[in-house]
Amino acid sequence: MLEKNTTLRLHNGTEIPCIGFGTWQTPDGETAVTAVKSAIDAGYRHIDTAAAYGNEESVGKAIRESGLSREELFITSKVWNTDRGYESTLQAFERTLERLGTDYLDLYLIHWPANSTQFEDWAQINLETWRAMTDLYKAGRIRAIGVSNFLPKHLQPLMETEVKPMVNQIEYHPGLMQEETVDYCKENAILIEAWSPLGTGKMLSNETLMAIAAKYNKSVAHLCIRWCMQNGTLPLPKSITPSRIADNLEVFDFEISDEDMTTINQMEYFGGSGLNPDEIDF
Repeated sequence: MLEKNTTLRLHNGTEIPCIGFGTWQTPDGETAVTAVKSAIDAGYRHIDTAAAYGNEESVGKAIRESGLSREELFITSKVWNTDRGYESTLQAFERTLERLGTDYLDLYLIHWPANSTQFEDWAQINLETWRAMTDLYKAGRIRAIGVSNFLPKHLQPLMETEVKPMVNQIEYHPGLMQEETVDYCKENAILIEAWSPLGTGKMLSNETLMAIAAKYNKSVAHLCIRWCMQNGTLPLPKSITPSRIADNLEVFDFEISDEDMTTINQMEYFGGSGLNPDEIDF
């Protein structure tokens, strides 16, 4: 049975806590500081942020005020689209460290792939970004490196390089399992992290999920988070409400049956961001 302190092992040997606290759309300032401190108090040891979220300074402040040593926490951030490329990625990384107030990251991700809709040389842009991250990794500045929102076509060029991605963080929730990407990553020992595991809120009012959750005397949020875990992905639930932040960790005292997992796995798309990594224009 999974436990709150369970870790997963990345292909380079780095241990990563099996659930993370997401900070996407969490406003900078006291809201973010309070949310992250509440998460740490509740037992989260894995905090996920990004330069584009605009809250790295507050995340760093919360970590310093938590009373835990830096080594007790697993911190992820991401390089934004406008900073892709070799030199600009190196510079973006230093700015992220400065805002977070730390001298290393546990995980650094390319936030979105450059794609063919925007750039003729999209693959080269991604490779140059990856080369910078590889150099930072080899220098010991980052414990693990990976990507976010990459489809197999975006991943393929990186798989030919010296250091292969360890993580791919993608949108993943009932009705959106991205099987092709997940299968490709599993075949290549790339851990899938699930952003937006509760969807756009539409998961919470879905009658099928509500009926299954009731069987376990759990909420739909609990069900979705646990479902991610039982499918071998690492969920990143987010909230700014302290009680809900703590409640989202109450997923280690039940197990979804094979039958119910199959039912959820077979659900049609019914809610999500609608963002396609191969078509984004930002």
